[in-house]
Amino acid sequence: MPAPALDVQLKTLPSSPGIYQYYDKEGKLLYVGKAKNLKKRVLSYFNKTHDNGRIRTMVKKIDQVKHIVVATETDALLLENSLIKEYQPRYNVLLKDDKTYPWICIKNERFPRVFPTRRVIKDGSEYYGPFTSMKTVRTLLDLIKGLYKLRTCNYDLSPEKIEAGKYKVCLEYHLKNCEGPCEGKQDEAEYQEHIEHIRQIVKGDFKSSLDKFKTRMQAHASRMEFEQAQQIKEKLEVLENYQAKSTVVNPKISNVDVFSIISDEGYGYVNFLQLAHGAIIRSHTLEIKKRLDETDKELLEIGIIEIQQRFNTRSKEVYVPFAVDIGDHVKITVPKLGDKKRILELSQRNAKYFRMERFKQTKIVDPDRHTNRIMAQMKADLRLSEEPRHIECFDNSNIQGTNPVAACVVFKNGKPSKKDYRKFNIKSVEGPDDFASMEEVVFRRYRRLLNEDQSLPQLIIVDGGKGQLSSGVKALDALGLRGKIAIVGIAKRLEEIYYPNDSIPLYLDKKSETLKIIQQLRNEAHRFGITFHRNKRSSAALGTELETIPGIGEKTIIALLKHFRSVSKVKKASKVNLAEVVGPSKAAIVYNHYHNKS
Repeated sequence: MPAPALDVQLKTLPSSPGIYQYYDKEGKLLYVGKAKNLKKRVLSYFNKTHDNGRIRTMVKKIDQVKHIVVATETDALLLENSLIKEYQPRYNVLLKDDKTYPWICIKNERFPRVFPTRRVIKDGSEYYGPFTSMKTVRTLLDLIKGLYKLRTCNYDLSPEKIEAGKYKVCLEYHLKNCEGPCEGKQDEAEYQEHIEHIRQIVKGDFKSSLDKFKTRMQAHASRMEFEQAQQIKEKLEVLENYQAKSTVVNPKISNVDVFSIISDEGYGYVNFLQLAHGAIIRSHTLEIKKRLDETDKELLEIGIIEIQQRFNTRSKEVYVPFAVDIGDHVKITVPKLGDKKRILELSQRNAKYFRMERFKQTKIVDPDRHTNRIMAQMKADLRLSEEPRHIECFDNSNIQGTNPVAACVVFKNGKPSKKDYRKFNIKSVEGPDDFASMEEVVFRRYRRLLNEDQSLPQLIIVDGGKGQLSSGVKALDALGLRGKIAIVGIAKRLEEIYYPNDSIPLYLDKKSETLKIIQQLRNEAHRFGITFHRNKRSSAALGTELETIPGIGEKTIIALLKHFRSVSKVKKASKVNLAEVVGPSKAAIVYNHYHNKS
């Protein structure tokens, strides 16, 4: 079994793609792995007995688990590769720097060549990728070659050398794979237009070239060249499945620190991604406790300075979500689009996941802190004067206008307090009248609490819109509690929150914890009320049927229902079958009652 602290980490891992890192007690990195589902993959190390002795030894040494969330499995594979090369963990296969993933290069030259490479050279050329499979690269280049005629030679095609007639067309020209730019047979502007189309293709954007694909396939089909048409179709199907551009690695983004922040009422979470040579080599999230209601800008500035000192980073540029003031020694960039924006979004995603995991861990390890945070959040979200430690929610049930009842459920410190639940039979209202019923039960509930000198809630929630809320307010007015207890209504259609004397409702974020607790209260009140209403209707049905038969008592009724399961089956039973359960005399009374009526 893992240690308690490690066990909490394992329970709160996300079910997202990413990489995981195992550390020992000294903080030394033991292993880096990738996963389609981080939670399942990491738990598999601890939930089974491993035959491999090396794995068993490693698992015993694990003291801490860290992870980085990414968008796809491909990103996880590439990030794993980068981190293994950077840190060379003891239990990972050793990756040499020369065995890197393939790229597609558009060479920085006149009439650019397009070719695969495993080496990224800073000469102004464009590199696209990396790709996790050379097969994908070859398929992509075959498609490009079939659509556009590009040169493959490595000549220096300067205007002067072409005009001097230094070069002669080669076999590729005669095979109609090249237009012969080396002899000036192809216009440079036309060639550059093809290169622009190729840029879009390798980025995964096929829209600009879609017409060409269709025309080419249709041309083959019209000439009965179905095999060639099928080949193009198969290539397109393969390429639609590949991920042309990775958010994890980009050779143009080098030696940069990326920072982002997520915050709540009590804490700020600053995520840090360190990029070197175009690859992520470190991720860390710093938790900062607020003292004086600091802004996100203030917290991010504190976090950046702390992290840069802690990890001794010397990057000359940082990416941040908004402008910060951390001195003139670094360049501040606020990305708006493209690869830089995507890498910032990856940092923000990791900060968000860290915050979610801290909530889960706090709930397990420190429930009081979790409760305090929830209460502070609800107070702010609902604009209350005090934290709603004690909440009561009311719901009416009068299905088809019969047996009107109401339910009151109670939450204390954000959790159900079932011993305090109460149910009400509506006494003063004739027929189905939700508004009058709500007024009656709210009045009865708090008149009793006042008479018995019991504590009152900080918040009352009524299930319904303005009408039900107004009825609840009337009851509080009658008791002199208006203004002493906050009261709101929740309408089911759009989950809007209504306040007394305010025609404009409050709309909470659909993912907010405040709304989730209110929905839980409303659903629990509805469940409790429906159960009470159903039981009451059943009792009423029983009373109007078997209890009305002269000479039949409660024991006989219970015996009949226990055996036949329903009143309808009792009606249909023969006299013999009834006699087997309650004896011949009682059976005759029941049988004659129903059959004489029919």
